[in-house]
Amino acid sequence: MNLQSYNDQDLVKVYITGDENGLQELLRRHKSKIYTSIYLLVKDQYLAEDIFQDAFIKVINTLRSGRYNEEGKFLPWVMRIAHNLVIDYFRKEKRTPIITSADGMDVFNMLQFYDESAEDKMLRDQTHKDLKAMIHLLPDEQKEVLLMRHYADLSFKEIADLTDVSINTALGRMRYALSNLRKMLKTKEMTYKG
Repeated sequence: MNLQSYNDQDLVKVYITGDENGLQELLRRHKSKIYTSIYLLVKDQYLAEDIFQDAFIKVINTLRSGRYNEEGKFLPWVMRIAHNLVIDYFRKEKRTPIITSADGMDVFNMLQFYDESAEDKMLRDQTHKDLKAMIHLLPDEQKEVLLMRHYADLSFKEIADLTDVSINTALGRMRYALSNLRKMLKTKEMTYKG
C-alpha cells in the first residue's frame, strides 16, 4: 500500500483504523512546514521542537478519541493547534513584546531618560508595567497580532497565514490594537492629571 498517493483525509482514516503508517506519512508530509511556523515565532530550536511535539501529542489524542472533524483540513488544523500552543507559551512567560510607534521607534526605548533621577526611574518602570498590563487587556485576536508582529517579528503575510485570516484582517487587528492602546494610555494620563 503506497500511502504517498493518499490525501491527508485518507491518511487520517488509515491512522484512526489502527495503522500507525498513516500518521507517519502525515508527519513526513507536513513536519517541516509546521516546525518552521513554530520556529519563526519562538526563534529557539529546542523550544520549537518541544512545542511541535506537544502539538502532535494533541493531534494524536484528538484523533484517538474520535473528536477530529476537520474534514479535508488536516494541515490548517494542526497549524492552529501549534499556533495556540505558541500563544499559550508567550502568555505563560508574560514576555514583553517590542512595540513600535508609527516612525519605527521602540515605545519602551522612547521611555528612556538620560540622567535619570530615582523618580524618573520609578515613573519609567511604572509606565513599562502599565503598558504590559494594557497589552494583556486587549482582545485575544489583537494581542496575538501585536505579539506576533512585534515580538516574533513576523510579516503581516506570515501572521495572516498562521492565524488563517486575510492580510487585511491581520492589519485591521493591528490597527485596532494600537488604537486601543492609545485610548488606554490617554485614559491613564487623564487619571494622573485628574
